[in-house]
Amino acid sequence: MWCIEEGFSSTGVGRAAREDGLALARERLRRLFGFEEPTIELLSSQTEERSDCFVERLRFRLDGGGEVRGVLTRPLAAEAPLPAILYAHAHGGRYDVGADELLDGQTYLLSPPLGPVFARAGYVTLMIDMPTFGERSGQREWPLSKALLWYGKSLIGEMLCDQAAALTYLGSRLDVDPGRIGAFGMSMGATLSYWLAAVDQRIAATAHLCCYADFATLVETGAHDRHGIYLTVPGLLAETSTGAIAGLVAPRPQLICVGDADDLTPPLAVDRAFAQTEAAYRRARAGEALTLLRVPGAGHQETEEMRKAVLEFFAEAL
Repeated sequence: MWCIEEGFSSTGVGRAAREDGLALARERLRRLFGFEEPTIELLSSQTEERSDCFVERLRFRLDGGGEVRGVLTRPLAAEAPLPAILYAHAHGGRYDVGADELLDGQTYLLSPPLGPVFARAGYVTLMIDMPTFGERSGQREWPLSKALLWYGKSLIGEMLCDQAAALTYLGSRLDVDPGRIGAFGMSMGATLSYWLAAVDQRIAATAHLCCYADFATLVETGAHDRHGIYLTVPGLLAETSTGAIAGLVAPRPQLICVGDADDLTPPLAVDRAFAQTEAAYRRARAGEALTLLRVPGAGHQETEEMRKAVLEFFAEAL
């Protein structure tokens, strides 16, 4: 299992060795994910003005992935270039929702939905349909996951590739500052947000809700079966861990939010993961950039505490 050594010199040579180690870890993780960003082309855009934001309904062509729907919100009045958020949608078994989550929310998210909320706070926010969701739900999760696994790939790896392409588009917009793009998500979207930040340093900061736990601990306790097959990456635990992946986001700001009563993030699994992530931030001399918010009694749901923390986090980080 790869890791970055706990002790390292503060000299230029020591820093260079550490950076080389981080680059190697990211490259090995990319190979595990089958990470190859497809080219993205904007096919069409339709804009509507609402009382609290502009909404753009986008259609893209992804190389090898066909047409993909995107939904974008942006402020009514703000001076460009603006900070932006790449928002990955949740799973929840709602294959029909996909990118509609940006405007309509999900059952375990608070109201109002975050697309308009982020726009009022001054962000351009983009969400696209992940494979098997929204307009891409003609593909089904289990058959597609199994086919990819037989070829040594994974569905979440395909999702990460598509998110990277969406990030490229977002950073190319004239109204977006490419140096101030954050990643955000809940549940499946949480994993996508910090895994993408781990391998793609264009993400300036990441905040994620309700999907951060040590996978090996979940396997030990049988809790791993609560996750969908989309999350299965061949050989992942032989190489690394949740805490180490999140640690690759360092020294960039990261907010981790979990509920202590969430079956997907049991306290022991969170503790073990956070010990590794916290150690990575210490090695990067960026301990203040990492925050863990644990909400007592909260299940697999966004809470008022989480939303407040996310808005404050991005206001400072971006």
